[in-house]
Amino acid sequence: MKEIINIQKKIIPEAFATLEKRYDILRNISILQPIGRRALANRLSLGERIVRSEIEFLKGQDLIDVNVAGMMITKDGDVLVDQLKEMIYHLKGISGLQEQLKRKLQLEKVFIVPGNIENDEYVISDLSKTTSRILEGQILENSIVGVTGGNTMAAVANEMTQQTKDRGIVVVPARGGLGKKVEGQANTIAAKMAGKFKGTYQLLHVSDTLSQEAIKSLLQDPEIKRITDLIKQVNVLLFGIGRADKMAQRRELSKETVDLLQERKAVAEAFGYYFNREGEIVHEMKTVGIDLDDFNNVPVTIGVAGGPNKAEAILAITKIKKDMILVIDEGATREILDKY
Repeated sequence: MKEIINIQKKIIPEAFATLEKRYDILRNISILQPIGRRALANRLSLGERIVRSEIEFLKGQDLIDVNVAGMMITKDGDVLVDQLKEMIYHLKGISGLQEQLKRKLQLEKVFIVPGNIENDEYVISDLSKTTSRILEGQILENSIVGVTGGNTMAAVANEMTQQTKDRGIVVVPARGGLGKKVEGQANTIAAKMAGKFKGTYQLLHVSDTLSQEAIKSLLQDPEIKRITDLIKQVNVLLFGIGRADKMAQRRELSKETVDLLQERKAVAEAFGYYFNREGEIVHEMKTVGIDLDDFNNVPVTIGVAGGPNKAEAILAITKIKKDMILVIDEGATREILDKY
C-alpha cells in the first residue's frame, strides 16, 4: 500500500493535500463536537470560506451533521477517520519515524501519533484513543489489568469501547494514590476501565505519599495484603511514563530528597524507583503496589507519554524493559531522535 501511495502522491499531490485537509476537519469535529464553523476555522488556521466549502462537501457525503449546536461527526464519519488513519500517518511520515524510533530504542513495538501534546492539547485524544485500542487488543479472558494514575490514563479510560460481554477481566490500581484530583487517581481509573470491560475491579485505599514507616505498617494489614497480592498477579500493565521532578512533586518529597535526585541526575520515575537517563536506579522508595521486579515480570506492559519534555524519561524507562509497548506522540519522538 505504501508504494501505491507514494506513486499516487507524485502524480496527484493535490489530491493528498485535499485528503489531509478533510481528514483534519473530520478529526477535529470528532474531538471538539459540537463545534461551530468559525471556531473550527480558527482551530485549523483556515479561511471560513474554505471551511464552509469543505463542510458542505462532507455533509453531502453524510460524514457530518450540522445543526444549531454546531457540527458533529456521524457514525460513518467516525469509521472513515479510523480507516484513513494509517494512510494519513504514512503521508505525514509517521511510519518512517516509528521505524527510526524502534531502532533507536531497540524496541519491537512503538506507536506514534502525529503532533506535539505540549502545543496541541487535543493530541492527548489521539494518544489515548490509540492506547485504548492497543490495550483492548492485548486483553484475554480472565486477564488481570493493572493501571497507574494520571491525566493520560484517565483519558485512555474515557476512550475505551464499551464491551457487552463479561470476559472475567479484573482491573486493579497498580500503585497507591497520588495527587489530590479524584479523576486522576488509579482507583478511579481502574473502576472506570472495569466498567468499560464489563468486568470487576479492586481498590487500593492507600496513599503513596505516606511516610516509609507508615507504608511498611499498612502493608501488614490483611485487606491491603490481599489487594497487593492480586496486584502482583497483573498480566497486562498500563502505565504513564513520569518525569522524576514532576513525580517528586506529586509525592511531596522533602527538599533534601529533591536535591538528591537532582544531584544524581534522575530523569524518570516508575513504581517508586528513580532513574537516570541510562536507566540506572539512583533512588528507591517503598511504595504500595507493583515494584520493579513485578514490572519486569509482567507479560504485557504498555507505556504512554507525550511531549518533548518526557524524552529523557522515555529513554530511561525503555532501557529497563525492552519488550514493552511504547505509545508516544510525534513531539517526544522527534526530541529523542534529534537530541539523543
